[in-house]
Amino acid sequence: MQALNTLSTPEEKLAALCKKYADLLEESRNVQKQMKILQKKQAQVVKEKVHLQSEHSKAILARSKLESLCRELQRHNKTLKEENMQQAREEEERRKEATAHFQITLNEIQAQLEQHDIHNAKLRQENIELGEKLKKLIEQYALREEHIDKVFKHKELQQQLVDAKLQQTTQLIKEAEEKHQREREFLLKEATESRHKCEQMKQQEAQLKQQLSLYMDKFEEFQTTMAKSNELFTTFRQEMEKMTKKIKKLEKETIVWRTKWENNNKALLQMAEEKTVRDKEYKGFQIKLERLEKLCRALQTERNELNEKVEVLKEQVSLREADVDLAVQVLQSCTLNSHEELGTPTDMEQGIQPDVESRMANSSEKTVSTSPVSGTETVD
Repeated sequence: MQALNTLSTPEEKLAALCKKYADLLEESRNVQKQMKILQKKQAQVVKEKVHLQSEHSKAILARSKLESLCRELQRHNKTLKEENMQQAREEEERRKEATAHFQITLNEIQAQLEQHDIHNAKLRQENIELGEKLKKLIEQYALREEHIDKVFKHKELQQQLVDAKLQQTTQLIKEAEEKHQREREFLLKEATESRHKCEQMKQQEAQLKQQLSLYMDKFEEFQTTMAKSNELFTTFRQEMEKMTKKIKKLEKETIVWRTKWENNNKALLQMAEEKTVRDKEYKGFQIKLERLEKLCRALQTERNELNEKVEVLKEQVSLREADVDLAVQVLQSCTLNSHEELGTPTDMEQGIQPDVESRMANSSEKTVSTSPVSGTETVD
């Protein structure tokens, strides 16, 4: 309004208002275009935000699942470690107990073998001594038989001399034979008993050998079980190494997901900041649009008022033109009459004609001034 007050004529004011109105229309159209572009961008940003929120929720779910899996793996690893440690301790304790029991049994077997060896050596010595005794008895028996043969020969030679003593000698021979048979039977019994003892010792040796073979088999089985336990321990260790590798991979993946989540959060924060800035710009544009709409309404009211004034002026101009035409016709008729009467124009006529011409020029200027008003209607 201050800029319009600076102008002098209403035509200039109308031209300035029309220019201002056209500029404001162009600005409003540009603002509307920008508004549409910003609304599209906002819709895209909202869609991206929803997509990012869904991805964020998915990432959170995946992270929670990964954390639960990691916790379960850690618990499983702890339980496996504890079970492996317990199994290793139990196997070590069993191995120690088995080795101690095996050592005790070996010591007992060695002690029994030593005792049996000592007993066998004693029996061998007794058998050797018995054999020597038997040899001595056989030699004595042979000597006795030789002596008896000699005695028989001597007795045969002296049979006639010792007929009286024959019965005595026969009785003595019978007694000696009985004693010899008794001794022989006793020695045979001792020999059979010694043989039985030797057989029993041999059987005991066979049984001890069987026990040794059984203990050796058990020791081999124990070694196989130890080897199997070592293999199981190695397999558990390999599985533990695999699980540690998997845990490292999962930790790397969790780090990657965490970085993605942080980047998404940063992007969301940036988008939120941009949205706040765009919302502020949108509010500013809305305020400008409201102001422009108010100005447009004020300009429209002013334009309507000016149109009404212009119509009033047109009516006045048309009335004045009609009056001027009538005056011109009257003046022309008067001048013609005076020319006819006098033949020369007077000074008054010369003065009237410029006035008429000036009025016609003013009327033409007014008609020209009304032409921009029609132009304003086209602009509207």
